Amino acid sequence: MILLQVSRNAIDAALDRCKISLFIVSSENKSYFCASNTIAMPFLELFLIAVGLSMDAFSVSVCKGLTTKRFSWRMALVCGLWFGFFQVLMPIIGYFLGAQFQEMIEAYDHWIAFGLLSLIGANMIREAIWGDKDSDSPGNDSLSFKTMFLLAIATSIDALAVGVSFACIQVQLWSSVVVIGLTTFLFSVLGVKIGNVFGTKYEKSASILGGIILILIGLKILLEHLGIIGF
Repeated sequence: MILLQVSRNAIDAALDRCKISLFIVSSENKSYFCASNTIAMPFLELFLIAVGLSMDAFSVSVCKGLTTKRFSWRMALVCGLWFGFFQVLMPIIGYFLGAQFQEMIEAYDHWIAFGLLSLIGANMIREAIWGDKDSDSPGNDSLSFKTMFLLAIATSIDALAVGVSFACIQVQLWSSVVVIGLTTFLFSVLGVKIGNVFGTKYEKSASILGGIILILIGLKILLEHLGIIGF
């Protein structure tokens, strides 16, 4: 996705502009990356990162909206709060984990996101075709803890790696994650509304489409991290 690529380019640009001198301190065969100076990330670059990170949550919110016959502010706000909160939480975790965990995070995050979104998407398609709809299934309009937790994790894993990058360039963490969280919240609320408009008209077909979209989002994340595709 173009916006996601822009966000990654924004991080790279910030690293170059800050001219951070990175050095490695070896201790017990481990490497720790530290920044020798600090600088705040320009707001425009931070906003582009926030928009890029919110795109997966936006797409999933559209899918949730597809499953509803009538727009619900409750669903929109719950989706916004869940996805926005995890987009705040994940960079914080990544920031304090530090760069020593960067390779480990990057090795597995895309597989986790792909697995979760593919599972949820396949179940959503199954329910739409065969009508076997479990009230607690992630593929329907459920707002249960299990449903929203799985979706929030799957759509925010990229933010974990962004948090590691924030630690390297020593950005102002708290103001940055607030911008990311609020942006994701707004896009998620909008996504539910947009999905509902199409879901009301097409119902079953919209649910199948929503499942396919979830699988494609997971596949996109996987192929991008494996370097097979780039947007």
